Amino acid sequence: ADNLSDALKKLKITTTDSTADSLEGCLDCLLQALAQNNTETSEKIQKSGVLQVFASLLTPQSSCTAKVANIIAEVARNEFMRNPCVDAGLIPPLVQLLNCKDQEVLLQTGRALGNICYDSHEGRNAVDHAGGAHIVVDHIRALCSKTDPASEKLLTVFCGMLMNYSNENDTLQSQLINMGVIPTLVKLLGIHCQNAALTEMCLVAFGNLAELESSKEQFAYTNIAEELVKLFKKQIEHDKKEMIFEVLAPLAENDVIKLQLVEAGLVECLLEIVQKTVDSDKEEDVAELKTASDLMVLLLLGDESMQKLFEGGKGSVFQRVLSWIPSNSHQLQLAGALAIANFARNDGNCIHMVDNGIVQKLIDLLDRHVEDGNVTVQHAALSALRNLAIPVVNKAKMLSAGVAEAVLKFLRSEMPPVQFKLLGTLRMLIDAQAEAAEQLGKNVKLVERLVEWCEAKDHAGVMGESNRLLSALIRHSKSKDVIRTIVQSGGIKHLVTMATSEHVIMQNEALVALALIAALELVTAEKDLENAQLVQILHRLLSDDRSAPEIKYNSMVLICALIGSEPLQKEVQSMAFLEVVSKLRSHENKTVAQQASLTEQRLTVES
Repeated sequence: ADNLSDALKKLKITTTDSTADSLEGCLDCLLQALAQNNTETSEKIQKSGVLQVFASLLTPQSSCTAKVANIIAEVARNEFMRNPCVDAGLIPPLVQLLNCKDQEVLLQTGRALGNICYDSHEGRNAVDHAGGAHIVVDHIRALCSKTDPASEKLLTVFCGMLMNYSNENDTLQSQLINMGVIPTLVKLLGIHCQNAALTEMCLVAFGNLAELESSKEQFAYTNIAEELVKLFKKQIEHDKKEMIFEVLAPLAENDVIKLQLVEAGLVECLLEIVQKTVDSDKEEDVAELKTASDLMVLLLLGDESMQKLFEGGKGSVFQRVLSWIPSNSHQLQLAGALAIANFARNDGNCIHMVDNGIVQKLIDLLDRHVEDGNVTVQHAALSALRNLAIPVVNKAKMLSAGVAEAVLKFLRSEMPPVQFKLLGTLRMLIDAQAEAAEQLGKNVKLVERLVEWCEAKDHAGVMGESNRLLSALIRHSKSKDVIRTIVQSGGIKHLVTMATSEHVIMQNEALVALALIAALELVTAEKDLENAQLVQILHRLLSDDRSAPEIKYNSMVLICALIGSEPLQKEVQSMAFLEVVSKLRSHENKTVAQQASLTEQRLTVES
């Protein structure tokens, strides 16, 4: 400790009158003390005011420069020392030293700057201000192809410095991307894939940069997919695979890179991991299984990559994914169902899958999750069924396979995501299927649950889908029994409210359903229509210039039907509808104009 105090005292007076030898001795003493107790020594260095002295010692001419930079690198390992290093004015001279040729000076300077930047806003700003990143990127470019140990060590330090400089800072990451660092780092990875430390630095740097949208476009122009897959195949340790996964996941959000990864053989690697880890309880295997199967699903979100792996339903990947659905692993069941939902993004694939028995597999999966089931699996299986039900030719096949019955088992679910998918699946299934719509529309339990969900104010999606299904049951069944069930369950007021929705498609569906109610069961529904103030709402829709032409048209059709009811007709007469309707006779849309003439005639006759 005495030696350290002496050394610090000497250093303070040293800059004015000292030989290089005595300076070296003082610096060695400091390095020795730092090696023994970094934190305590750093505190003493800070208190002594020696940091300011270091600024003047950092000159390319001095033989002590590398040692001074090394001391700065060591003290900057402590968080409390980083701002004092910036305040002591050490960054500009350190950045200047990046221009020298001496390998040891460059190495220690790179370490010092990297450590000062670590988690330090002030450090990064100072390096940015002094233009340090640019010089480091130029160095990496120049050294990129050199494979001697000294160059690789320097490259590792420089990559680490850039990583600390830009970590979690979008502005500085963008700056590096604009300097063209991505192609350089990808090239580096390819050349130095045998060097574990350097490879690791590259991967962390990629992980940093890959979150930015602008980086993905640059990555797509490199052979990153090929390099990462090549590297991945060599890895045995879980931690190393995990590092590569952390780069793959954000990159795979880009559709061009998705396809490149598929072509580079990533899928085969992922399937292999699934096979190896599926029966294991080890924590890291469970984590690897999840990451691999999640990434597999992500690759299927791209249209081209998905179609390539589907291979007309004959693809080995598609077949393997099918085998996940009956698995005992919840994670694989989930990934399998999500993968099917992703494959089911065009009619051709949907028709092929339904014809080849996928529906039964999904029904069996849902059956396993009815009692205390896994919500994410339920949601995924329902998503897949909903997508499969979109092509017209699949609806009847799926209905006769018992999909509606399987889905209805989840009516008791209290989970909004499950409720939402359940409603969407039923709505897709009954589209233009009169018999099924009638059967479901007479199901009192279903209709009562829909009416309840129509009031789910906290869950707009569930509320909207419930309204749409209520309307669809009427529109596709055109059945008096269905209308009576909906009236008895208190559903009318919700259809009237739906006519005021901000979405034209929902307004329209509501008006068509209400017109059918008025045409088929006006007497039964009359009281509810009156209480829900339907006539006032129609007046508002017809008066509003912003209402779409189809809304105006269907509102007039509905008015004509409502005047068959005495109380409703009175309301219509009391509200000066004739005036609004006669204005619409000159509407630019011919269909609206014609309907306005017909409606005017009906209203005139009735009055």
